[in-house]
Amino acid sequence: MAVNRILAFSSSRVGSGSYLQNAAPVIQSFLGEKACTTAFIPFASVDENYEAYTEMVRAGLTNLPHTIMTVTSANAKAIIEKADVIMVGGGNTFKLLHDIYACQILDIIRDKVNKGTPYIGWSAGANIIGPGIGTTNDMPVIFPKSFNALGFLPFQINPHYNNQTLPGHNGETRDQRLEEFMQMNPGLPIVALPEGTALKLEGNVLTFIGDKNGVLFYWDEKEAITKREILQEEDLSFLL
Repeated sequence: MAVNRILAFSSSRVGSGSYLQNAAPVIQSFLGEKACTTAFIPFASVDENYEAYTEMVRAGLTNLPHTIMTVTSANAKAIIEKADVIMVGGGNTFKLLHDIYACQILDIIRDKVNKGTPYIGWSAGANIIGPGIGTTNDMPVIFPKSFNALGFLPFQINPHYNNQTLPGHNGETRDQRLEEFMQMNPGLPIVALPEGTALKLEGNVLTFIGDKNGVLFYWDEKEAITKREILQEEDLSFLL
């Protein structure tokens, strides 16, 4: 029986750290020492300089013994089908999902991961592992065929989470925006990932990892929207 293996990072950088600096040791531990061929999906990049994006990823993971291949619209199906690992970078979530649908690879990705291929994503690449992309922070610069995403996890993800407001700012807070989503989607929880945190799924065990606490938005037994802190290294398998 296949075991789903997923790493979903809030971001590619933490603070003033370099690209994938914090993620690299987690990825190394997750994948092990065996050399793998990784299909990197860069479609969240709006400027579409995909090879330059992949080079950033290669540089950030230079100490890992993996071959990282650039997925493009021309080779998407072939590269993904042959890959040992699927990796999806950040950028604009709407653009990412639009291109995944346009290349007709949503089901290919889903099938491979459900059969045991490790999936690693950050930012937009983390957004799409839930049922949909309604809790992204991105602007809809392009409309995908559907907002439905990969659905590996039965709850929404909000990367880059913070609830800070600037003095004089009269717009909604992040929490208010997430609660709006919940009001329109009753019963669907949200896991909010601050910078430096991630989710790790190994089979039926889901763990919150990182150097700070996250936030869980959920519906309580009185059908009221509630939130609580997610502690570092907390087992979130009850959400599966």
